[in-house]
Amino acid sequence: MPADKSVVSFWAYVRNREVSCLSNCGIITKVYEDGLGFELGLEVGDKILEINGQALNDIIDYRFALADEEIELLIEKADGEQEIIEFDKDYDEELGVEFESAVFDGIKKCANKCIFCFVDQMAPKMRKTLYVKDDDYRMSFLYGNFITLTNLSTVQLERIKRLHLSPLFVSVHTTDGELRAKMLNNKNAANIMNNINALIKADIELHTQVVLCPGVNDADYLEKTISDLVALQPQVLSLAIVPVGLTKYREKCYKLEKFTKEQAQDIVKVVRAYQEKNRKKHGHSFVYLGDEFYLLAQMPIPETELYDGFPQLENGIGLVRNFIDEWDSVDNSDCNDYQEPIYLDIVCGKSAQQILENLVSELKVNNLNLRVVSIENNFFGKNINVSGLLTGNDISQQLKSVDGNRTGVIIPRIALRNDEDVFLDDYSLQDLETDLKTKVKVASSGAELKDILLNWK
Repeated sequence: MPADKSVVSFWAYVRNREVSCLSNCGIITKVYEDGLGFELGLEVGDKILEINGQALNDIIDYRFALADEEIELLIEKADGEQEIIEFDKDYDEELGVEFESAVFDGIKKCANKCIFCFVDQMAPKMRKTLYVKDDDYRMSFLYGNFITLTNLSTVQLERIKRLHLSPLFVSVHTTDGELRAKMLNNKNAANIMNNINALIKADIELHTQVVLCPGVNDADYLEKTISDLVALQPQVLSLAIVPVGLTKYREKCYKLEKFTKEQAQDIVKVVRAYQEKNRKKHGHSFVYLGDEFYLLAQMPIPETELYDGFPQLENGIGLVRNFIDEWDSVDNSDCNDYQEPIYLDIVCGKSAQQILENLVSELKVNNLNLRVVSIENNFFGKNINVSGLLTGNDISQQLKSVDGNRTGVIIPRIALRNDEDVFLDDYSLQDLETDLKTKVKVASSGAELKDILLNWK
């Protein structure tokens, strides 16, 4: 419905106090033309300071405050002038704007020094954002980021309870307090079970994870962790176990080793026993392994039903099975042959090579010639073999060394930054096309990859 708006401009003081946007404000980066904000005259660069007199620390405050039907919006324009915009709206009607960040008062940084921290092993001279260690409960609620709970204040805990910010995603790593404090290099980390129980008591649901490190939190410690968290169902919804990632930039880091094939096989067997027991008792697996364990162990990827709807897909749990399912969903029984020979290179990390080769071998299309090219990760180190951490320079250099005809190249979307056509090393898709002198396409899923292969243009 059209907004009933009245605008009052003023300068320094509102309600007998100065309103500043040095930190706590939502900076608008996009205004949708079909939205209420556009109708109200909001513009890119405007700063939302208050809604109905309430200061805003994050988009959570923004959404709760905006749920009223009568709104008094305090904004600051680019020239520093502040305005109050009063209007009526439906209670569920949004402004139709996007913000620079979901948190207006700055992301809460990690206070730990984890022995396995991937940021500490990041290559030098990369984008500043890649070195940011966030441990913010709001990012956990909004985007599924994992948090450790070591920097959670009493005020923040009460806010989680009051607003029922659920589910949260918690990095447990081990339920043994003494060991966890050592792994995170933070004495507060020892309180993990107390923190979890406090959230559960407030009816907050949790997804949990363990970054598994050989010789540290595996073996008996792992079984204790699984047992402790299994007992907290149904409030604890799932447990993901992923292997530690080790780059070549570990000169000043805690000495860790990668898992062997035999160790991975043992872990799969242990977890499978817990899954079977939990499925009999509760009807779902509860605990899930990262795909890397199955690939390293050279053991079959679990069937779809064992992932229970893929509750931690964004954490790499079940990506391979989901990819296979998507691939199988595309019917190629009556696909057309190509009139001229087509030569396509499918790029992937080392761990995905066999899976992709098995899938593409099923395609029987005349004049379609497919080659899976697994890329050695020279940028981060040979221990990193997942497709999501491939860099543009590695792809370009290694494809140039591959002989034979090439009509085009297909790369996984997961290797690119979110919503951008740029790799982690700031190398772009356009750079890749220019260097290889060929067309490059991006596949976001198994279904999209199969469709590209069957309909190359």
